Formats: sequence, C-alpha cells, structure tokens
Amino acid sequence: MPFPFRRNAVGIAVLSLACCASWAQSSTLGEVTVTGNPLGANDLIAPTTSLSNDALLMRSQSTLGETLNGLPGVSSTYFGPNASRPTIRGQDGDRIRILQNGGAAPDASSLSYDHAVPVDALVTERIEVLRGPSALQYGGSAVGGVVNLLDNRIPTEPIEGFGGRADLGYATGNRETSGGVVFEGGNNRYALHVDAFHRDSDGVSVPIDLQCANPQRPGIARKICNSANQAEGGAFGGTLFFDQGWIGASASTYRSTYGTVAEDDVTIGMKSDRYALEGEWRPGGFFSSVHAKLSRTDYGHTEYEGPMPGTVFTKNTDDVRIEARHRRIGNLEGLVGFANETGDFSADGEEAFVPASRTRSNAMFLHEELGTSWGRLSFGARTEQVKVQSFGSDDPSVTRFFTGERDFSPHSAAIGALVDLAPQWQLTSNLAYTERAPKDYELFANGPHVATGTWELGNPDLQKEKSTGFDLGAQWRAGPDNAKVNAYVTRFSNYIGLNATGNVRGEDGEVNPAASDGTLPEYAYSGVRARFTGLEASGTWRLLGNDGFSRPDDAGTLDLEWRGDLVRATDIDTDRPLPRIAPARAGATLAYGNGPWTARFGFDHYAAQHRVPPGDRETDAYTLWNASLTYKMKVQRANLTWYARIDNITNELAYSATSILTTTAFPNVPLPGRSAKVGLRATF
Repeated sequence: MPFPFRRNAVGIAVLSLACCASWAQSSTLGEVTVTGNPLGANDLIAPTTSLSNDALLMRSQSTLGETLNGLPGVSSTYFGPNASRPTIRGQDGDRIRILQNGGAAPDASSLSYDHAVPVDALVTERIEVLRGPSALQYGGSAVGGVVNLLDNRIPTEPIEGFGGRADLGYATGNRETSGGVVFEGGNNRYALHVDAFHRDSDGVSVPIDLQCANPQRPGIARKICNSANQAEGGAFGGTLFFDQGWIGASASTYRSTYGTVAEDDVTIGMKSDRYALEGEWRPGGFFSSVHAKLSRTDYGHTEYEGPMPGTVFTKNTDDVRIEARHRRIGNLEGLVGFANETGDFSADGEEAFVPASRTRSNAMFLHEELGTSWGRLSFGARTEQVKVQSFGSDDPSVTRFFTGERDFSPHSAAIGALVDLAPQWQLTSNLAYTERAPKDYELFANGPHVATGTWELGNPDLQKEKSTGFDLGAQWRAGPDNAKVNAYVTRFSNYIGLNATGNVRGEDGEVNPAASDGTLPEYAYSGVRARFTGLEASGTWRLLGNDGFSRPDDAGTLDLEWRGDLVRATDIDTDRPLPRIAPARAGATLAYGNGPWTARFGFDHYAAQHRVPPGDRETDAYTLWNASLTYKMKVQRANLTWYARIDNITNELAYSATSILTTTAFPNVPLPGRSAKVGLRATF
C-alpha cells in the first residue's frame, strides 16, 4: 500500500507550521511506561528507560540503533549511518525484541547487519527500552531486552478536539533534510490519526580521507562511500470507543533506498507495509479486561548492484496477541495471554545465503504481581511451541541447503521484587530462566554473506538456547537529585553464536580450495557456554537553583547528568571474549535551564577495547563532545521549539567496537565526524 510521499512530508510540515495556531490542543500518550509493565504500576521492577518529547527529539537519528546508543546498557551495531540495531548488555540480533505498540514488528534486520529497521523517530511518540530478560510475555527473543516503539497510530484513549505536531530539520554532516507531521482528532466516541515523514541525506562526513569506487562519486573524499539515504512513509488509523471498550485499526508504510557502506556500488531498496487491528473489551466479572492485537506485515527489499537488481528478500508475518487481565484477588493481580506468530521468509539471488523458510510459534504466558507492605513481588512463566521449516531454494541448481523441519518447546520463568527501603530508596531484583528456539538462519544458513565477508553455515542439529539471568538494582531520589545503579549476570548453557571454523571456501562453496582468490572464511553457528556480566549507572545532581547550593531568583537551574556502563562477555568453553562487545563508557552533561532557554554541553568517553576474540580488530579510546541549545515560545495555541545541536564537536576520528565493519571494512566506516543540526518542532 505505497504512498507517493517523496518530499511531500516536508511541504506538509511547512504548511502545518503556518496554520497550526488555529487548531485546538489534543491529548497525547500518557507517560505511563507500558513495556514489561502490563499492569500499569508506577514503580518498575525491571530496569527500563523511556524517551519521549524533547528527550527523543534531541537524540533522534536516522536509525534506531544510533538513536538509542549511549543509554545505560545500550549500544549500536552501526553498519554505517543507514542501518543499525540496538545492542543491549552486549547482546544483539534475535536476542533483542523490537516491538511496535507492543506487537511484533518483523523485518530482516536481525538476519544481516546491513538490513535497516523500518522505523523513524520523526513519527514516533515514545521509545521504551527494557533491559534484561524479565519480559517473558515477549518470548525467548527478549532475553537481552525489549525495544518498544509507541506511535499512537491506533489511539487507545479518546482525543478531544484536533491537534498534532510538525517537525523540520537540517543537518550539515550529511546534508540531511527531514520533515514529519502528525495530525490527531476526535471526541469521546472516535479518534483519528494521520502521520507522514520524509528524510533525505547525502554522504556522511568523516575526519579522514577515504577512497570510493562508486561510479557516481569516484575518488577520494572525507565522506563514507555509498552512505546516502532516502526514506519516507506514513500511516493512518482510527479508533471507535464504546461503553465497555474500544476497537481500532491502522495501515502504515515505510520506504527507503540507501547505500550499503560495505560495498561501494550496492544499494538496498526496502519496503514494509503493516496493517494492525487492536481492541479492548471490559466485560466485568472475573476478567476485568481482554486486550487483543492482530497485525500483518509485508516486508521486502532488493539489493541492487549498480542499476541491476540482485538478491531479493521477502518476509510476510502474521501476529496475534491476546491478554486477559483478571480482577484483583486480595493483593494479587495479573493476566494470562496467548500469542501466535507465523512468518514466511525467502531470499532469491546469487547472494542468498539462507533458504526459503517458515517459522510458526504459539505461546501461553502468565504474569502476576503481589502487593505487600514493603513493596511488590512479580512472577511469570511462558511456554511455547515453535516449528521452523526449510524449503530449500527456488533455483533447482542450488542444492546446498538443508530441507526439513525442526520442532522446539521453549519454557521460561521469572521472579522479581521491588523493596521500598525508605521514601528515597528502592531496591529491585530480577531472576529469570529463559529458553530460545534457534532461528531459521542459525539452523539452515549455507552460503556467502557479502555484508560480513564470510561464508555462513547453519547447524540443523542446534538445540535450544538456555540462559539464567540475575539483576540487582538500587534507586535513590531526593527532589531533583536522583541516581540508579544496576548490576547483572547472565549465564548461557548453550549460547548460539557465529564462530570461525578455520576453513575457507571458494566461490563455488568448495572447502579449503587451492586457489587463494575469491575465498571467504567459513563461520558456523554453534552453541557454547557463555557469561555476560555488567554494571549500569546514571543520575542527576542539581548544582544550581531549587534545592541546589545556590538559588538566586533569576539564575535558572544547572544540573549535572552523569552515566556509565560496562559489560564483559566470555566464551566459557575457551575463556575467550565474545565479539563486538562495547567497551567501558562514561559520560556527563551540564544542563542549564532558564525560562524558555535550555543549554546542554557534555561528553561520552569510550575506553579502548582490547578484549576481542582472535581475528577481530581492537579499537582505541575516544571521546565525543556534544552541545545543544533550545528555545521555546508560544504563538497563539501553538508551542514552538527551536533547537540546534552539534555532535562530535572536536571532529574525533573513532571506530565502533560493536560494529562488524571495524574488522571487515577497516578503515572505510568510522563514526560520523562533526555535524550541526538545526530544527523546529511545533505542537498544537
């Protein structure tokens, strides 16, 4: 269901800025965290971070991974500026569950690092990041954490009047222009939502001269070769409200064309169409509410070698989720649920390293919470039935793929506690046992993967991945001052990883060919024992203003925001480090606010990463400085936010320890150099 957006979203944004003063204020999503918090408690047991409003606006990047990078425990896979997934506590891929409004958001980003996540922060209301394996209701693929994108495309609460927001932005580092609009309106019986966005960027500037063999821009330049990107999309949705609940539907689309920076003349044309139906019924009786979500996602992308289409990937997924919340029994409240997901995947072309496949899963889950005089206890369980089938290749000349099926029955359980030690102190703890069924590519891959420069080999005999995770946290708050710290350890008895075998393969797949040209190192999926340990901390200290050391009437407020994390991941069988683990990080920001003005200046320091497995490249330490300035004003009923920010002020040359390109494509894909961005947001 394509939309002919092109540059229309930017035009709509400009038009809306001119007319927004005549619109009435609309309601927006509340600030209650929903991810891993199905019962709506105010205090969260699982460690969760939420981004919305100005916090999301000032962090917004063109990819999900880079938008979230730097949050406690969160880094990025960084396959250049156009494709990155979040890495949480050292885990990435299918151990991080990406959701859209609490439902499945399938794509091919976990299959290969060069595949982008088809979402954009321009039309996202809030992003919630749940760290750790305590969200059992989302399955074994959430063992590392959950990222939930909330966009209100199906409004869940009535909207009185009409309103929305519009965004315009321009960045110098890649000459990016971006624009987005969101319109909402309704009354106590219906609500409507419409959004659209467009993003267009050129090559990304870096502090080093790089060679480029792209026919359109050959030669040497201080830009990452083949890093331009264009994305556009939008949605419309609506909800009808009745006395005992509501029902709504939405249709959305995403289109993107971007360069894959590992290859100078390869681009990806991506499309994703999603249709969703959601509703809630409050019948009374034992079950106080029944909430259901159904969605269909049609995803596909084509990899072009110059102007010629190459490998085509498609993935069509149906998702059903039903949750029934029971009434309170004493101090006990909770819910039971059912989830079904069916995905059909295919890859056709010379670089198809995985066969056509189908994955079906059915799950039952339970989540309960018990209120006590000292805090709250939570416990949950989940059982699944997963079937993964391989159909081989549609090309009869390709016979290297395994054909057949595997069945798995993962079971998981978790318990958590929140203890109120004093009005200012809380302790939290989570213990979870999680099982995950292997993915289709982990079982059946067998072919050259150009993006990683390897020959990937699956293992049809893989068993379930099993892990036990423990998390201990403390929180303190006194007025504007606060601090959080979490320590964790996760131990895998069968961690499925892609490991070097020592073999090399020729272009025809022959193992250890005599010719040295056109060979690829062989990497195979296998299970090992592994351990992840880490620490996360963050907080705010009021230096000036209310409750600070000084409080002059007109001096505003000055806060020191600090953060830091570290993770250590080890293959216990060999006592070697696991690949692509973020180094120790520490950062601080001075935030000054006075009336309509807010100014921020800070840094993030990344330690050197020398703890890498054989064959991976070590990275040097680096520090990225940044600054921003915002000014808020009101024009009739419209609230305007003017902003400017500078990233990587010192134009530091740096390489990401969590990016595979640092090893496979060095030195061609450093982190972006200095860039200034200016923009305007209007809410009305």
